[in-house]
Amino acid sequence: MSQAGPDAEAFAGSGESNGESRRSWTGSGLVARIAFSAIAVAIGLAIVFAVLFLAIVSLHQRSLDARRSQQVIATANQLQTFVIDLETGARGFALTRNERYLDPWRRAQALYPGAIATLVQLTRDNGLQHRRALAIKNEIQVYFSDYSVPLVDFLRRNPAEAPSVATDARGRNQVEAIRQQFERFIATEKALSAARNGAARATTRNSLVVGGIGLGAALFLILIGAIYVNRAVARPVRLTAAAAARIAGGDLSERLDTDGPGEVGQLERTFNTMAAYLERTVADLEERNQTLFESEQVKSELVSNVSHELRTPLASVLGFSSLMLDRDLPPEETKRYLEVIRSEARRLAALLNDLLDLQRVEQEALDLRNEEVDLNELLATQVTLYSAQSDEHELKFQPADEALSVRGDRDRLAQVVGNLLSNAIKYSPDGGVVEVTATLIGDEAWIWVRDEGLGIPGGHQEQIFTKFFRGDVGRELGIAGTGLGLVLARQIVEAHGGEIGFDSESGRGSTFWLQLPASHAREHEAQEPSERLPVPCRRVTTVAAEKLEGGRDVVARTRAARETVGRGNDGMEV
Repeated sequence: MSQAGPDAEAFAGSGESNGESRRSWTGSGLVARIAFSAIAVAIGLAIVFAVLFLAIVSLHQRSLDARRSQQVIATANQLQTFVIDLETGARGFALTRNERYLDPWRRAQALYPGAIATLVQLTRDNGLQHRRALAIKNEIQVYFSDYSVPLVDFLRRNPAEAPSVATDARGRNQVEAIRQQFERFIATEKALSAARNGAARATTRNSLVVGGIGLGAALFLILIGAIYVNRAVARPVRLTAAAAARIAGGDLSERLDTDGPGEVGQLERTFNTMAAYLERTVADLEERNQTLFESEQVKSELVSNVSHELRTPLASVLGFSSLMLDRDLPPEETKRYLEVIRSEARRLAALLNDLLDLQRVEQEALDLRNEEVDLNELLATQVTLYSAQSDEHELKFQPADEALSVRGDRDRLAQVVGNLLSNAIKYSPDGGVVEVTATLIGDEAWIWVRDEGLGIPGGHQEQIFTKFFRGDVGRELGIAGTGLGLVLARQIVEAHGGEIGFDSESGRGSTFWLQLPASHAREHEAQEPSERLPVPCRRVTTVAAEKLEGGRDVVARTRAARETVGRGNDGMEV
């Protein structure tokens, strides 16, 4: 509503400014136009016989033009059919890998050059249509040579790629662009044809009138004058009334031609200004209503997702506490389980604060502690914790074979690792191995979390770090989640001066990695994994800490993947 004032002023002033531009010669408007029409009738009587000969010649020429327009329209429709055959034939072949579906494609391949040549030849007398015909010709040739033929050849060589190619929208987009050019071309040609047919009919009528009724020419011209008055005054008023009725019925896109004389033209322009203002106002209201509706939907979905996410930490707390109540455990193991319960309780509190964290991140107000964090111990705790979530998964942890420390907020880093482990388990519904690997290379601490699950489809990889994005697979399988975990994980890692990324293929699992600046990494002696990383759960396997052979090559490959993912997140390359 804030724009109502300026729009209303524009609406109020446009009729006045537009009306003044048309008053230079019309005098009193409609009266002057009618007088001008009477003078034109008188002059017309003097030239009626001269018009007879010109009308006959014009009639012949316009008949030829109208016939040519019909030929142009028929040729354009035929050529458009060939383009559709090229697209549907290639798509049918991609879907079925059956050569029979290429029959219309081959027929279109053989016939479309002749149709293009005919269309270009027929439009040589019309500069605009000729240029459009040449543009259509170029677009079809580019589509055929650069997309359609290579696509068919590729499918013949790589039939296994057919399903992914069949869903590719690039070819459909090209054909749609060509189809739109055809629509503009045919619409223009139909208008030309209608105009030429109308002109031919008018010429025929005038010729018959002038030739058959010499003395009645005056009456005929008077009739023309009356028709002019009807078209100039009565018809525009009727059209305006009909347009107003359609707008009242909800068609706010209705507009009038503004070529009416005098006051009629001013009325038409004022009507269009009013309709445009009304359409903008209604569109703005509808947009705001849609925004409110979508916001309500997002809120409802978020509340549902958060409710599901609360179950995971509560289940862990209940599981470990029940284990402690049901069994006689040594003090050391009891203490370790209590630590896990406390850690999970903290995670539960952190989960409830995810939305607040997201708000702080967006406002660049995320508060992080700066403390020494032992990543080996943190990873071991998280692996132990998440191993209790599923009996179908085996969690393996390969710690760094030397002390691995960073400066940062331990709880936030645990939140990141916990999110990656939770995702690895949730998106591996058939179970399998989840491997966590940590190592120190140079001054960088590297962590990899690999699973054997569903993987991430290529079309979703660009949005994986987008707020509230969960993908189709998660919704179809009923996998709980808020769509905030990876968003916060990325912001937390970047706030620690690190990076996070992934390498994934649909159906083959995912590997998420993160890199953080190491703190005093070289000042501590390496410890044996068995001493530093006790793993009590039966489904967790601690791999012996041995040197990562080719460690620099592993990091190099991961950095390459990171650069590729980074480009994909920018929407350029995946």
